Amino acid sequence: MNLKETLHNTEKFLAERMPVEKMNYASMVQKKEVPVHGLAWGYYMGGLAMFFFMVQIATGLMLLFYYQPTVSDAHASVEFITDQIPAGALVRNVHAWASSLMIGSVLIHLLTAFAMKAFEKPRELTWVTGVLLLGITFGFGFTGYLLPWHQIAVNATKIGLQTIEEIGGYLPGQMAEWPRLAKEIIQGEASVGQATLSRFFSLHVIILPLAIFGVLGFHLVSVQLHGMSKGIDAKPRRLEKFFPTFLLKDLRVWGIAFMVLFILGACLPFESLFAYPLFEPFDPKGSTPDGIKPEWYFFWVYYPLELLPLWVILVGSTLLAGVLLATPWIFKNTNRQSLRLIAIAAGIYLIIMTLFGENIYHLFKG
Repeated sequence: MNLKETLHNTEKFLAERMPVEKMNYASMVQKKEVPVHGLAWGYYMGGLAMFFFMVQIATGLMLLFYYQPTVSDAHASVEFITDQIPAGALVRNVHAWASSLMIGSVLIHLLTAFAMKAFEKPRELTWVTGVLLLGITFGFGFTGYLLPWHQIAVNATKIGLQTIEEIGGYLPGQMAEWPRLAKEIIQGEASVGQATLSRFFSLHVIILPLAIFGVLGFHLVSVQLHGMSKGIDAKPRRLEKFFPTFLLKDLRVWGIAFMVLFILGACLPFESLFAYPLFEPFDPKGSTPDGIKPEWYFFWVYYPLELLPLWVILVGSTLLAGVLLATPWIFKNTNRQSLRLIAIAAGIYLIIMTLFGENIYHLFKG
């Protein structure tokens, strides 16, 4: 294949995936319809994830007025927000709960989109950008976890960064140094300290937001251009107008989500789910308290990492990332019933490891 044919095929591929001729009010709003069927609730999960992201932006900006990204003042500034600022505790709790609910929504959205084969041609790039959004969302969770600078945050971050360095033991020659160098770049100094906090703060409030706005913008435009996937093999019960019918239903879901989020933020501080010593200010000279672990959305890989050799997790994680990105081509000819079974199995695994991962760990470790 010569250069001219390659360019022609590339242009054809992009034209089919991004039909800019449909970028008008009539195509994207007036004529857009949404299928109604048994899995139609999955269509709301993407919008729900975006709602929680908007809450994250709003509450995060409020917290920025008072948060101090230094090892000497970070924890004190968080306590000041919680104890001294009017509604500060509510804003902080809503930010913490919205973070978990956003990640949960993104995971469910990914599984339902997979089950409905929403990656079918010409939606391949919509799927790929969705996978990238999942990765960025996990990045938000990992970087934001360190910012309060308490015991569980700093020690869990140390474990995560140390795992990166351990990868070098499985690489040949000079490549064995790469993970250590990557860790040093992320960490910024010999141990987790001010440079690490500064890097994580910059990632959390500047770099990752810029990345997610770009990828999310492409993702949303792609969804609007192609409309909702049909979701099932059979004929849907009916089709409903995107505007105003589906949009009003979407806003109703947002209203319910806001009510739940507000009640959680007002009545159940996120930190109340853990033992208090984990949230004491980090003391580099003190002992590490029991119960150090990452946020729940990393349990699916954390507990297997505790039970299995690192190389098994590395191979599995690499394969999973590759399969997710190449899903539109790997599962191109797979029927929706099989995809649904795979999605259900993945969902069951995530639930089991999230709720019972610690019990499974103690069971096998004795």
